[in-house]
Amino acid sequence: MQYRTIGDIAVSAIGLGAMPLSIEHRPDERQAVATVHAALDAGVTLIDTADSYHWHAGEVGHNELLIARALAAYGGDTSGVLVATKGGRGRPGDGSWTVTGDPEHLKRAAEASAERLGVDAIGLYQLHKPDPAVPWAESVGALRDLLDAGTIRAAGISNVTTDQIRQAHAILGNGLVSVQNQYSPAVRDSEPELQLSTELGLAFLPWSPLGGISRSSLDGPSGPTSTGTAFHRIAIERGVSPQQIALAWLLTRSPAVIPVPGAGRPGSITDSARAADLALSEAELIRLDHELPG
Repeated sequence: MQYRTIGDIAVSAIGLGAMPLSIEHRPDERQAVATVHAALDAGVTLIDTADSYHWHAGEVGHNELLIARALAAYGGDTSGVLVATKGGRGRPGDGSWTVTGDPEHLKRAAEASAERLGVDAIGLYQLHKPDPAVPWAESVGALRDLLDAGTIRAAGISNVTTDQIRQAHAILGNGLVSVQNQYSPAVRDSEPELQLSTELGLAFLPWSPLGGISRSSLDGPSGPTSTGTAFHRIAIERGVSPQQIALAWLLTRSPAVIPVPGAGRPGSITDSARAADLALSEAELIRLDHELPG
């Protein structure tokens, strides 16, 4: 496993996006815990969660509690695992998502997340999404207060623009360590945010990093079922999954990039983790850059 840094913390170059373990069509708890354990076995030391990763109303924090149970049940050392959680979004249970950037709400949410995770201080706490009804500086100010109070050790922001990154950096200084935006072979709207994050020394955590790459080939013993993109063709040539090719490609975009692919079963995260050690040639990168899906 290769490593990259979030602030002053070294983490695996591939993280685990834990959302699929708690939202609609989630696996049973036995499979969910097995998925977390498979990630740890593969060398993954970054787990991405949020208080809003749940399905039904009344189960806020389902994913955080699940991660805490899975870590407690793991037989090996978990002291080097960074659990990154988020606050500022909600799910009323009808499939929709809400946004709440009120500073007092964010402070209470962070305290509740720390309790569910069973930690004195959250390793990385990220503001899930800007609230258009609340001035951005006020929401980010809540992160500053949480840092000063010791409730969180480091702060991040998600689903943001370059202007919002700059403003947050001015408020938080070295306390801001990460940006989490959607970025994948198929969705590259956050290229400016990636570039700015790299310049500022912030980790860039792409969510939904496998966008545009079908998951249908993961279990097939004969390899990918589609040859529609360079990702699939190079996967066939390498004898690996197209998901590995996509994640390896993302790692070449910047040393700041740490993808957090979602997984709902052990085989998915085991496969994704292998991308950290997959080196793509210059010729392969040229092919991929010329045939990006989207």
